[in-house]
Amino acid sequence: MAWSIAEVARASGVTARTLRHYHAIGLLVPARTAPNGRRYYEQEQLLRLQQILLLRDLGLSLDVVAEVIAHRSSHDTIAVLARHKEWLLREQLRLAQLVRTVDSTIENLRKGGEMSPEKVFEGFEHNPYEAEARERWGDEAVDASYRRIQGWSEEEAEKARTGYTRVHEGLAALKAEGTAVTELSVQELIQQHYEVTSLFWTPTREAYKGLGQMYVDDERFRQNIGDGDDSLVEYLRDAMTVYADNRLDA
Repeated sequence: MAWSIAEVARASGVTARTLRHYHAIGLLVPARTAPNGRRYYEQEQLLRLQQILLLRDLGLSLDVVAEVIAHRSSHDTIAVLARHKEWLLREQLRLAQLVRTVDSTIENLRKGGEMSPEKVFEGFEHNPYEAEARERWGDEAVDASYRRIQGWSEEEAEKARTGYTRVHEGLAALKAEGTAVTELSVQELIQQHYEVTSLFWTPTREAYKGLGQMYVDDERFRQNIGDGDDSLVEYLRDAMTVYADNRLDA
């Protein structure tokens, strides 16, 4: 069974122009092209497009997406999809709780009732490291970070909320393929990591390398980042070190 470019565009949300571009650069070649130039896609191409969209969603550029797909086995693809599914499910649960909290607030306001603090803030994410950060870096540094947060645009807020997870998922896929931390595909993800970090504070070369080492040394960060895979956290640290040495000022 085959689908026309218009049908694939409608189903995927990717414009026909983008699909033609993917064809031109060899990233997504249709199953066949009719004499009149119309492109047709089969199941294999639909699954490849899904991979492309997933990797783009993780923040990878098209040239890196092409490189990753070219060297990825079906086992690697399943592993990345499984990690992404876990993240989506966690987000689904978190957002569902926020919806319930907002619904409860609306209902209480309509009735003129009161809510306990626990109910008012149920489902909201809290920073478990704030007290420790104030102890380690001082109130001024932490307060300056919060002032930055208050000035975020919606795009920056979304980047801060999901950016690290996207980086970790992308790195896990590249590590599974044996990609060296010096490779462009890895360093492009670290660039994204640095950009997310810089939404909160702007680390120098040594500070950024120290952050990477802290990820490895602190059990909480190792678990949060690697979810039991300490080698992924070490991979992240090593990649951050390469980035810092080559891109950041002292």
